[in-house]
Amino acid sequence: MKNILVLFDADWDREQLHKAARSSGHRYRFYFEGFDLFRFPSNAQLLTFDIFKFVSRLERKYRHKNLHGVTSSNEQFGALAAALLAEMLGLPGASPKAIIAAQHKYIARRIVGQAVPDANVAYSAFPYTCRNAREIGLRFPFFVKPVKAAYSVLARRVDTFSQLQEHMTFHPWEKYIIKRLVRPFNDAVRRLTDFHVDAHWMLAEELIDGCQINVDGVAINGTVHVLGVVDSVMYPGTDQFMRFEYPSRLPFAQIENARSTAVRIVEALGLGHGLFNVEMRVCKSTGHCKLIEVNPRMAAQFSDLYEKVDGINLHDVALRIASGDAVDLTPRRGKYAFATSFVFRKFDGTTVDRTPSTHDVQWLREFDPDAFLAMFIKTGHGLKREMKWLGSHRYATLNMGAESESALLAKYEAVKHRFGFETG
Repeated sequence: MKNILVLFDADWDREQLHKAARSSGHRYRFYFEGFDLFRFPSNAQLLTFDIFKFVSRLERKYRHKNLHGVTSSNEQFGALAAALLAEMLGLPGASPKAIIAAQHKYIARRIVGQAVPDANVAYSAFPYTCRNAREIGLRFPFFVKPVKAAYSVLARRVDTFSQLQEHMTFHPWEKYIIKRLVRPFNDAVRRLTDFHVDAHWMLAEELIDGCQINVDGVAINGTVHVLGVVDSVMYPGTDQFMRFEYPSRLPFAQIENARSTAVRIVEALGLGHGLFNVEMRVCKSTGHCKLIEVNPRMAAQFSDLYEKVDGINLHDVALRIASGDAVDLTPRRGKYAFATSFVFRKFDGTTVDRTPSTHDVQWLREFDPDAFLAMFIKTGHGLKREMKWLGSHRYATLNMGAESESALLAKYEAVKHRFGFETG
């Protein structure tokens, strides 16, 4: 029996963890700690959250429970907390400083600029209180995002300084939430590094053309392995994710370049143990891979995409490396040739009119037993905040596989029609 502590588990985690445990033949006992950032009253804990107090409390609670591993797929707090706790307990894990370097988008750019310059773009950090364009150091238009954030919050293209000012104008409560979201990371930066750019700042980045991709992989005891490349497809005319397709439809040469570029980036950041997800764009004009950002944790939404096609479940990989077990990363023939995670969004600021009934859910189980549906219904202030920070709100994701792209699209249309899922 392996005892595994899971921090800040999200929508996909529990079902996939138990599924991975059943299919692997290993016996696991799971412990769960952390809170849900998106559900009240759980998210009220954000108001007093201190990452070092949190980790110290867990160290005292679990030091005598014979833990075999600590894992998390959570970007906001989980990845760093898991690394800190694993280090305290002497368990396999990533270097906390490497996690901080990857999540601190300015520092990550600086490191990549030195080690993998062909993958970098022009960039500049500035406080969100800046009063004129000269303080930014990069000409408009550019892409702007927080130095530390997750889930694409406050990330968008801006064409003028007035547009940037509007984007960074917050109500007092919004300012408080943003500060509370970033403070635990800033505390870690101050205690563990000499980084001089505040994580509350914003990062301006040169615009990158071309298609967006994700390179997923795992580092095990310093050796980096790439698992695959996933294509990101946007809603037309937006930078909002519409679906994620595996395997990538890019030409073989571009896929190989993406894989090798990701390895160089991960090695440069010092991510020597753990799953990772590298977001990049493949430029139309040159074919070069340009870094968007590095997520030093599993892309949990893609876990069963890899399982459907390659027979490799990312949650199973996470459990094995967290407990120091051997991992077989050899791609095998999965059940399907193609797998996609479809993302349902609304752009008009209204909530969904209808949610799946128990009959709908039962129908989906019978229609496609391997489908995985997750709902994210938001109302009130949470809905307004997501619309402002993201420009849309995601209300559902649907993961499915098929033997052909046309068959996959037909299944998607059938579920969409049955559930009444619409975008608008």
